[in-house]
This record gives sequence, C-alpha cells and structure tokens, in this order.
Amino acid sequence: MKSTDIIALLTSKGQTLSCAESLTGGLLSDAFVSVPGASRVFMGGIVSYDEGRKVSLLGVKPETLEHHTAVSRETCLEMCRGAKKVIGTDYALSTTGYAGPDGEDVGLVYVGLATPEGEACLECRFAGSREAIRRAAVEAAVRLLYQKLTNNQSSY
Repeated sequence: MKSTDIIALLTSKGQTLSCAESLTGGLLSDAFVSVPGASRVFMGGIVSYDEGRKVSLLGVKPETLEHHTAVSRETCLEMCRGAKKVIGTDYALSTTGYAGPDGEDVGLVYVGLATPEGEACLECRFAGSREAIRRAAVEAAVRLLYQKLTNNQSSY
C-alpha cells in the first residue's frame, strides 16, 4: 500500500484530498505530490506548526488547545475538519504529535481523517529518532486513508 495506490483510488472515484500537518511539517503532503498525476486529486496542504496558525488557518478552537493541548485527539480532528472545509476536499488527513528528541511523551502522535461519511483519529506511539517518528506518522496516515478507501477498516 502506497500513496500511489491512494492517488489511483481517488482518481477513479473522482474524489479529492487535502492535509493539515503539524509534526510532519509537509512530509505527508510530499508523500502524495511526489506521485505523478497527484494534481488531479491532491488539492493542497496546510502546515500549521504554530498554535496560532492552527486557529487562524484551520479553525481549531482556542479552547480546544487550552483544554486538550495541540497534541490531542480533539486538536487532530479539528485540524482535519478544518483542512477539509478550507481547502474544499472530500478527504483530509491531519498529523500532530511530539517528535522529540526531548520532552515528555516523545513519540505520541495523533493521525486524523475526515471523510464524507465521518471522522477517525488514531493515537500512535512511535519510537526512534525525530525523523523516524515523523516518517512513521506519515506511514500511519497513508495506511489509515488507504484502509478507508478500500473498506478494509480492521485498523480504522
């Protein structure tokens, strides 16, 4: 399962995709735009590393950040909802988490998905370097969307 498969599936269904990224900083969008033909389905991404940009660009509620923090299921879902709405797509993925190398909860990652039918959010725990955690978050997001598109929701 690769981003190429997702691009092909979305193309065949005439559907579109966007991303809202924090910890992955554009890596998730890159996983799609590196595929030839992606411009037919990938409409754009928003990297909102700063909390203020999560609010102003994606519509994350300040109270959500205050009560749950930027690294939470609630924020992750508001990020993908925001991307879906602002960019105007059928599907939107989001990522937020702690990539480290320092601090508490290094490796805690949330991956969100907004679809025409609803939403999902995975809490993940990854180990390794900052780069390894960020790459694992991208893989988890791609896998989540692929499972949704193929109706293989065993891990969805």
